[in-house]
Amino acid sequence: MIIPNPIIGTSLHAIGGISASVCYTPSHKLKSWSWGTFWLVQSVFAWILMPAIIGYFTVPDFFNILANAPSKALWGAFILGAAYGFGGMSFGLAIKHIGYSLTYTIAIGISAVLGTILPLSILGGLESYFTRPGAGIVLIGMIISIIGVVLCGWAGFRKEQDLKSQTNDKPTFNMSIGLMLAIVAGILSGVFNISLELGQPISDIAAQKGAGHFEGNAKIIVSTAGCFIVNFIWFLVLGIRQKTLKEYTSKSGIPTSVRLRNTLWSALAGSLWFLQFFFYGLGHVKMGNFQFVSWALHMSMLIFFSYMVGVLMKEWKNVSKKTYLLLIIALLILVTSFIITGYGSYIGEAAMANV
Repeated sequence: MIIPNPIIGTSLHAIGGISASVCYTPSHKLKSWSWGTFWLVQSVFAWILMPAIIGYFTVPDFFNILANAPSKALWGAFILGAAYGFGGMSFGLAIKHIGYSLTYTIAIGISAVLGTILPLSILGGLESYFTRPGAGIVLIGMIISIIGVVLCGWAGFRKEQDLKSQTNDKPTFNMSIGLMLAIVAGILSGVFNISLELGQPISDIAAQKGAGHFEGNAKIIVSTAGCFIVNFIWFLVLGIRQKTLKEYTSKSGIPTSVRLRNTLWSALAGSLWFLQFFFYGLGHVKMGNFQFVSWALHMSMLIFFSYMVGVLMKEWKNVSKKTYLLLIIALLILVTSFIITGYGSYIGEAAMANV
């Protein structure tokens, strides 16, 4: 029997947020590979190999569960997972137009809100969740989290402006196109959580077979498989058109040792991406009656730690004091929201356990 503990659940979401915030840093180690070449390798590990391997070792009768999963849950999760695949592409294109900080905050901020509200609205239970003991405190925590995300976005915008003013390069930003792409990416990222919710019957079967805390590992591969198919087709066609697929072979002129290191770095990136949802699944189970807040927590943690990584990597070194102060305030507000949300979930879970 799983004993809910929202404090532990929040901590597990934090670990997932750390994994998500650093998952693409290995790409900086690549040499002589195009982005599409890297993306294909990391996607195999993130969306197929790691979910299958971890699922096999943590879920009893894993492949049999998938083979006999309810068709509605299976196809619903797969199709919406495929929609998320287009969101990932939009995210990458948005970065080219409005920069990393703005794209990350806008897309993930939208995802945090929609990924929490839409599943409750579509699948039912919105009113009942927010009338439970402790739900008012949780709601306050979520609102404060949104404020923190907005301030992070403002700080990110100021950072881009500060750094741009220090160079003589012509600006390459296109705010209108970049903003549209970031919004699309955020909406489709929120759809991924709906995909996971639709796949819950698969996890329920896994729980009946004794998966325990790892029940979420039974459903995630269905959602990620949809994402993989879309990305695989897209980047395969792109690789053929741009003639970059040869980068995997000796015909490219790239030394074997370099190609091997590139593959390992790409595999690490994909594995880190998957681990965010491995810990998301563990944290989600531990949230008990407040599982609906998991997505918002995960997204907020992701933004918080991505900005922390940026600070540690000295990406904010040359910004103005006002911009840096704004960032610190935004991060402190996010930390406050985590504490409030965790506390509200904890006392709410305790109150419902005593009913």
